[in-house]
Amino acid sequence: MNETRQPGEVGVVGLGLMGCSIVSALLIAGNNVVAVAPIPADLDKALPKITHHLREAYRQGLSAYTLAENLARLTLTEDYSQLASCDLVSECVTENLEIKKKVYASVEAHIGPDAILTTNTSAIPNTILKDFVNRPHRFMGMHWAEPAFTTKFLEIVCNPLTDPALAEKLYERATTWGREPTLVRRDIRGFITNRIMYAMYREAFYLVENGYATVEDVDRACRNDGGHWMPFCGLFRYMDLTGLQAYYTVMKDLFPTLNNQAHVPKLIEDIARQGGNGIVNGKGFYDYTPEEAKEWEKAYEEFAFDISRLSAKYPGDLVKKRLEAEKLNGTVV
Repeated sequence: MNETRQPGEVGVVGLGLMGCSIVSALLIAGNNVVAVAPIPADLDKALPKITHHLREAYRQGLSAYTLAENLARLTLTEDYSQLASCDLVSECVTENLEIKKKVYASVEAHIGPDAILTTNTSAIPNTILKDFVNRPHRFMGMHWAEPAFTTKFLEIVCNPLTDPALAEKLYERATTWGREPTLVRRDIRGFITNRIMYAMYREAFYLVENGYATVEDVDRACRNDGGHWMPFCGLFRYMDLTGLQAYYTVMKDLFPTLNNQAHVPKLIEDIARQGGNGIVNGKGFYDYTPEEAKEWEKAYEEFAFDISRLSAKYPGDLVKKRLEAEKLNGTVV
């Protein structure tokens, strides 16, 4: 698409579901993006996905740029040499060590020595992946959530050799994209959000498999409790807001009873071994007709835009900004 690019572009390698979502997020933030498809078949599929994301983001008021303006800053290619002008490249290919190793070699053959290389992995520690790159001090995780173009979430993850100054620089850069990033200063499997979420998944399976609740019960409870307040304040702030002492008391009795099994729950193993893949093929914890799967996907997209607009009203520094405004207006004593 855009053939007259300038240095300082962002590269994305891997154009599956997540890669297309990241490309869209970066374009909406005003970046020039070089998107590389290691799998040729993904090239033809990528443009319709990205176009849909960008069109909807503009229609929903989440993008200041029209579809044409965003696409004018996008280069879709199979050619890794197109990454030469990028000072930041994000790898988001499948979670396979050998594939990632090959991709890193192809990327580093073309990017400059001052470029930062990142990975969107959520399963493989950066401590392992750093051994596959030539400049591990300029390598770190940049872990997005799906859909990347509607959420403020982003984790910047250091490996043991990452230059802390570069990590801070990337953190600051991410804030200019409209993210509220977290900086994981010490690499750990799963980083922050996945470790918290998978602890929840484990307890959810325990409750269902042992007859305390159904899948529907657990989903309903999560939607109407944690799902109600977590977008506003997160875990620790919520305890502050609702009575820290009560949580301290409950923890003493509840923590010893929580599930800590190390094996994969049978419920998900049975579904996975039978080929179930949720709405992709209609077989998951729920069964879906093709029509239901399509409508759930549509509804999730609608919700992602709605929650993004609502969350924007309550940023992490909301109170700080309000107090500064009151002080400026002379209303704070």
